[in-house]
Amino acid sequence: MKGQKRIKVLMAMPALESHTRGLFTVASMFRDAGMEVVLLGNELPERIVDTALQEAVDVVGISTYCGSPVVFGRDLLKYAEDKGIKKNTAFIIGGIFPPKDEPTLKEMGFCGVFPPGPGATREKIIACVEGAVKK
Repeated sequence: MKGQKRIKVLMAMPALESHTRGLFTVASMFRDAGMEVVLLGNELPERIVDTALQEAVDVVGISTYCGSPVVFGRDLLKYAEDKGIKKNTAFIIGGIFPPKDEPTLKEMGFCGVFPPGPGATREKIIACVEGAVKK
């Protein structure tokens, strides 16, 4: 990546989440792929978007385990749209949630949705982020 701008990713979880393994695992994947990672941790959608603006990130990654990804995602992407960053920032979400939520999350604006299963490999997650940033 010499001479290229590093992809900058903000990683966060819904405010009441308590399972951090996924967040740290994916953050490590991004770091190992040469990306800059900002770990925010547990926050509300407004704080996540405000931090994304402040840090000028390319990607916002959400890790969820027991929250409602559709409700949280809707609020996050609505606030991102209100703040004017939805079109220029890639949003991805992964974790433990019903696979039936995947189409809804994609329709809402998440470019990458990674429920449990074979679709959530390191290679697919990294490729998703790199592809989204190139667009």
